[in-house]
Amino acid sequence: MTRQPARNRKPGLVVIGGTRAQRALGAVWLVGAGPGDPDLLTFRAFNALRGADVVVHDGLVSEEILDLAPSRARRINVAKRKSRHTLPQDDINQLLVALALDGLNVVRLKGGDPFLFGRGGEELAACRDAGVECHVVPGVTAALAASAGAGAPLTHRGSAQAVTFVTGHAAHGEPDLDWAALARPNQTVVVYMGVSTAGLIAERLTTAGRAGSTPALIVENASRADERRVLTTLSGLAEAAQSVKGPALLMVGEAMAMAQQDSAPLRQGGSEVSEWLPAVAGMSGVTE
Repeated sequence: MTRQPARNRKPGLVVIGGTRAQRALGAVWLVGAGPGDPDLLTFRAFNALRGADVVVHDGLVSEEILDLAPSRARRINVAKRKSRHTLPQDDINQLLVALALDGLNVVRLKGGDPFLFGRGGEELAACRDAGVECHVVPGVTAALAASAGAGAPLTHRGSAQAVTFVTGHAAHGEPDLDWAALARPNQTVVVYMGVSTAGLIAERLTTAGRAGSTPALIVENASRADERRVLTTLSGLAEAAQSVKGPALLMVGEAMAMAQQDSAPLRQGGSEVSEWLPAVAGMSGVTE
């Protein structure tokens, strides 16, 4: 068969190792790394990491968790920060597909949970479109860790009959949220990526009818050794957020009155994850 001239070929993904014809297809694992504390990693996430050839990770994933991958595994940092992306999302999608098509077992390691403001759905869709096997491993999202650490339940009889997770960030301008619904009493509103828009969020909620005296909690670096909590009210949310430098959650609702401001570490004497997790390697069917 005559080889098609390069200029006439359709554009496609780059073959990372040039060995696609000799190797079976790999797979992509979308793995939730949790909020940072390696003790909150699931067994299945640990096993997926142990079987990785390549780890494509976010910038917020801790070194303790990254070190659970085999030493032979290649690490690729695709960290995203506000207005600064190492790789655009479309390029990350193509990278995952290309690595798997080259026969590699790829772990896409994401902070928190892949499907909660993690753009895991886009990566899953890209894999499906390319015919690449893709597995999703849930992770502990930051709101659960922040709630547990502070002792402030997201739902609580008599003060929080519902909880809603929203994003305070929008690609262009103000986030498109149902402020009237979010302003109803006796519910908890958790805002991801909302520190820079805390003033706007507080204004919209109070204008929609939520009382300015509603308790509010800001949790910075949830579950990590440098976790910090700021107790305030909805009316004081904007001012309180000005002192926050790291990744943080805004949590508004009557149940936040139960929060403890002192940040006691979740781990006593450091994590033992490297000692006890290997004993359960293989439980999820993914091995090194």
